[in-house]
Amino acid sequence: MLYSYKNYLIVLFASLAVSIGLQMVLPFPYGLAAALAIFIALPLFIRRRYMSKMRGYGGDSGGGGGGFFGFNQEGGGGVKYVCLTCNHRYKGATCPRCGSKMKRADF
Repeated sequence: MLYSYKNYLIVLFASLAVSIGLQMVLPFPYGLAAALAIFIALPLFIRRRYMSKMRGYGGDSGGGGGGFFGFNQEGGGGVKYVCLTCNHRYKGATCPRCGSKMKRADF
């Protein structure tokens, strides 16, 4: 089950309560460090789980999904371009065949 906004807020405020409790129990620098670690790490962990279930993060789901603009694809080699002048498919800034910089992305 993916997290809803309501569940996310409940977990966020629960982590805030645990962080405040740790600050009361532990001495000053250690309590503050533990509270910040929990308050920052827990939402990151939840977001990673959510994205791996959607197969967009490339996490534990196995089938390398899209990632950031498709960079986490297993068989992908990045973005290739097609020259608008001579229709040559290449990787890079300028077309090696005609030297044109006019291009379109080809995923």
